[in-house]
Amino acid sequence: MEVTEGAVTVEVPEQSGEGVEGAVFFNTEQELNRDLTVAALRAYRGREPRAETYLDATCASGVRGVRAAADGWDATLVDRDPAAVDLARENLARNGVAGDVLHDDANAVLWDPEDAYDVVDLDPFGTPAPFLDATFANARDLVCVTATDTAPLCGAHFDSGVRKYGIVPRNTEYHAEMGVRVLLAAMARSAARFDVGVTPLLTHATRHYVRTYVDLTHSASAANDAIDALGHVYHCPECLWREHEAGLHAARPDACPNCGGRNLLTAGPIWLGATHADTFLDATRDALDDDMGTAETAASLLDTIENELDRPTHYDQHKLYGRWSEPAVAMDDFLAALRDAGFEASRTHYGGTTFETDASVAEIRDAAP
Repeated sequence: MEVTEGAVTVEVPEQSGEGVEGAVFFNTEQELNRDLTVAALRAYRGREPRAETYLDATCASGVRGVRAAADGWDATLVDRDPAAVDLARENLARNGVAGDVLHDDANAVLWDPEDAYDVVDLDPFGTPAPFLDATFANARDLVCVTATDTAPLCGAHFDSGVRKYGIVPRNTEYHAEMGVRVLLAAMARSAARFDVGVTPLLTHATRHYVRTYVDLTHSASAANDAIDALGHVYHCPECLWREHEAGLHAARPDACPNCGGRNLLTAGPIWLGATHADTFLDATRDALDDDMGTAETAASLLDTIENELDRPTHYDQHKLYGRWSEPAVAMDDFLAALRDAGFEASRTHYGGTTFETDASVAEIRDAAP
């Protein structure tokens, strides 16, 4: 079937459910992801004009790489599936744009210092974990990563999350943000092995994936700074109290200081730092255009992310009211009550009932209408 996204039209196999067995995979749910990728690449080109080369490391149909090539990037597309390689070449030719397509393993290309790229984009089927070390070994400027294995990232598949990311994840009411911060922590640790520091420019958790764009600084001190942004979250499943502290060593309290419960959970080391840069969000929003089918949704998402408080966990209002055995009030009234009580409070992009605040769970209870 033909699919038009932005300025390109590509041929992809008919998809049904998880895809057709044996066919090149194309995720119809990722148009927002790809629209934001084009806008973010435009924003990054304004930030770093010398960035020219772009690697679509696991290209499948090639739609992401073709869109980058059509937008002026010197694009290279890689896949180890010969059918995907053929399809990617056909889609470049169909759109009259130049680009190299390699039949190779992504890790082999990424590890080769002779073929370093300014921008590396990882959008594999499932976890990006097997590609992270090779990516940070030679990527120059920007690394873009999609992770669709949200159950391991968020702690729902605990053992898998520990194995893949070397981090203890926890399945909490802020599970989507847990996934964001587990992924960023794994990336920071991987980059630090090569004396590279990461700075997240844009990160979002949408539907069943996490997407992030991190700027690279090649120095040991920058790598140290990124590691310093790691730490642990302590969480009480009884009253939903939580606290965080920086450092690679966890020092969980013996009991919850709010309710006295002793079943505290520890997650980490996760990323405690900022997950985006406001100036980059502004530039990405400005780079959206009317050809993008999800432009309006993308702009709204960026607006919400920009207005989020910079806190490492968020709350679910309905979960809190459920604990209190009370009906939830309108979110706007709820947030207004927190602000009237002297606290900061904002919606988050993680869901319609999620919010961030600098109030403790006890202070939220006192202020809530």
